[in-house]
Amino acid sequence: MPQSPNSESTHTEWRHEVRGGLKPLQNSLVQLFQETQLFRIYSSTLMPGLVQTEGYAAAVLRTVADFQELPFDDSAEAARARVERSRVIHEPERRFDLLIEEAVLYHQLGDTEMMAAQLEFLLTAGALPSVSFGIIPRDTSDRVQWPRETLHIYDDTLVSVELVSAKVNITQPSEIALYLKAFEQLRSMAVYGAEARALILKSLEALG
Repeated sequence: MPQSPNSESTHTEWRHEVRGGLKPLQNSLVQLFQETQLFRIYSSTLMPGLVQTEGYAAAVLRTVADFQELPFDDSAEAARARVERSRVIHEPERRFDLLIEEAVLYHQLGDTEMMAAQLEFLLTAGALPSVSFGIIPRDTSDRVQWPRETLHIYDDTLVSVELVSAKVNITQPSEIALYLKAFEQLRSMAVYGAEARALILKSLEALG
């Protein structure tokens, strides 16, 4: 959750975040989502959670449950909670600036049918009026930023960075400014609209 702008960054290990299950972790972000007007998300690895289908989300969260060696697997329930939480993307008063590396389109989770459904949903979600969906092509030359860790920027007050072992929440304005600069540089390399759709359709064709 957001903290005072003068507070230090917080480092929370995933093993503590998920000890009560994956569904409570999804639900813990509902208030933050309701309070945020501008979402900026960059991912070099996975589809952003806001545009994940339930099947894709379940595959992601199942992998998390296995990796964290959870005593019980509530990934299916957590996936439903994630999709429900993501309905904010349809609220026109909010803005969503989503950015991925093209390689994300080819990182297959689950079976081919599930992945095709995810890519088709991406075509729909990316066309929503409140959504700006950009893809950084794999053949981009002279990159001004290399692929970075997954990051979420909520308004201009909180940056959440996902590491293998932990989540880091950053609230220091000077640090947030650096992440905003990095995001804008990543964004400058992305394609949008018809060009982005063409890359998604190309990845759909590659599924066979």
